[in-house]
Amino acid sequence: MFWTFVATVFCGLGAAGIALGIRSITRKKAPKWIIPVFAGMGMLAYLVHGEYTWFEHKKSLLPEEAVIVNTEYEGIFWRPWTFIAPYVTAFSTVDTKSIGRDTDNENVVRFTLYRFNQKVTDAVSHRVHLLNCRSRELVPLDSDGNPRVDNMKKLVPTDKLLNTVCGGK
Repeated sequence: MFWTFVATVFCGLGAAGIALGIRSITRKKAPKWIIPVFAGMGMLAYLVHGEYTWFEHKKSLLPEEAVIVNTEYEGIFWRPWTFIAPYVTAFSTVDTKSIGRDTDNENVVRFTLYRFNQKVTDAVSHRVHLLNCRSRELVPLDSDGNPRVDNMKKLVPTDKLLNTVCGGK
């Protein structure tokens, strides 16, 4: 967050410097108001660039065993350009090294699902889940390791999470 703020300020100062150069080249015939306009546009451009490149940057930092199973795009009211060109605001990954089969029932798989959110600061959460590969029922576990049956979801057969965890079974 701090470094994003610093970079945003420097982009604004750089853009304002370009506007000062334009005024200097035109012998002060360019209006003075272009300096704050350029500064604002420079800061806004840096922030928008950061929003649109966030997913690719985070993806490049993931280890090989992390498989992206879901991406979310969101149009945001105070960012009207996101309705025309939405960007990834959150994604989920499965740690393939955490996948383990139940000894009693080979159709039940236990794995860790990570969720990355792009907010003011990046947020990462993780949760252990159980997935029945045959019935496609996904159940999160609470902090004590007990299944949260009230949060159970049934996945569609084409779901990437199902295919990644169950290995196409």
